[in-house]
Amino acid sequence: MADVREDGSSIDFELEVPLVIVGGGACGLVAGLAAMSRGIETVILERDDTPRGSTFMSSGFVPAANTRFQKAAGVQDSPEQMAEDIARKNGHESDPAIVKALAEASGKVIEWLADEHNIPFELVEGFLYPGHTSMRMHCTPRRTGEELMACLLNAAEKAELPILTEARVTTLHIDKEKRVHGISYQRPDGNIETIGCKNLLLACNGYGGNPELIGQHIPKMKSALYYGHEGNQGEAILWGKALNASLKDLAAYQGHGSLAWPHQTLISWAVMMQGGVQLNLHGQRFSNEHGGYSEQAAKVLSQPEGVAFNVFDERIHEQCLQFEDYRNAHAAGAVKVFQSIDDMAKKLQLPSADVHQVFDEIRTLQTNGTADRFGRTFPAVQELVPPYHVIKVTGALFHTQGGLEILANGRVLDERGERLPNLFAAGGAARGVSGAGDSGYLSGNGLLSAVVMGALAGQAVAESR
Repeated sequence: MADVREDGSSIDFELEVPLVIVGGGACGLVAGLAAMSRGIETVILERDDTPRGSTFMSSGFVPAANTRFQKAAGVQDSPEQMAEDIARKNGHESDPAIVKALAEASGKVIEWLADEHNIPFELVEGFLYPGHTSMRMHCTPRRTGEELMACLLNAAEKAELPILTEARVTTLHIDKEKRVHGISYQRPDGNIETIGCKNLLLACNGYGGNPELIGQHIPKMKSALYYGHEGNQGEAILWGKALNASLKDLAAYQGHGSLAWPHQTLISWAVMMQGGVQLNLHGQRFSNEHGGYSEQAAKVLSQPEGVAFNVFDERIHEQCLQFEDYRNAHAAGAVKVFQSIDDMAKKLQLPSADVHQVFDEIRTLQTNGTADRFGRTFPAVQELVPPYHVIKVTGALFHTQGGLEILANGRVLDERGERLPNLFAAGGAARGVSGAGDSGYLSGNGLLSAVVMGALAGQAVAESR
């Protein structure tokens, strides 16, 4: 239930704090740390018994420009270059002010989290994700969202940031001017409790777990496997509608075209970027695998039985062992190994002639240095050689990218383009920087909006005193 009641002025809240944050994922935790560091008393309300959010299920990669981690690795990058990459990928459909703000703040936020809160960030080296012109992905050592969340929770505990778990926010209490005076939340036993606030920040992600909203705004993904947090029910969208807030890019989402099936383990897109290909059940390639893993979700789902085979080799396998998710998939038996093309085709029940044709074409393209009909080139250094490694995968919906329209500091706008009095949003609850559909998603956009915009919104609350 997501309710808004115009009774805020008449409620005598037992407790009132300067800032209440709805959602205890990466966005809410970083926002809380940012606000607390500026002397703003903050309480986070989290619906689960343990804060996880969509971050927990991600790879935990946060893009950032001009960091000391990049400089130590000899990587040249700048906020301007990062902003250009984001805008190019989304076809300049996002708010340029937000893109600029995120790019400019990204490096500072990563270094602040590392220095002040001991988040052990390191730079992901060795390959570029689709659309990025510099290596700028930052992650924790195990390269999982689970580890990133654990690090952020440790930081929150050390900072004595209050997190109230098993608190499902149901109602915003406002006045006639749309100012939020407080919220109601439901406890596991059904009891309803309230807390007053001077500012409210929605960090409760998007609506990927709400089939009705997905069917309304992203119908082509309604039947797709949802590989996101079940708590993403779209409360921010529903509250926003009741407040006459502006909503933008609701058809935008992040999908992924490489979820091991039936194991449901995320397989890094490094498999493709290092030279891997995807074959359908007819033994044929069907797209440019370097176009981006988000838009690849729909392409995989459009294939027979909604599946594909990731085909790569020992070189790529060794490189991917640095990712814990890949190691888990390997341990679960998701990775099959074949000594030849004929062996692979026979055991996967693929037409041998078609598979041979794919590899013959790739060798020709490598020799000629030309692109295929999808626009992909095949550098000779990435030639696939036996033994071949194969993972059966499907496409999935990870999280939505549209939401409440915000300014570059996280303040929410109404339908007239005016600021709502004391409402902020960040992460999946807010409009992201991925444009209006699936093809505008640049790797890391989700955590960029969560972590960096979370920090900017937390800072903005402090500055609004």
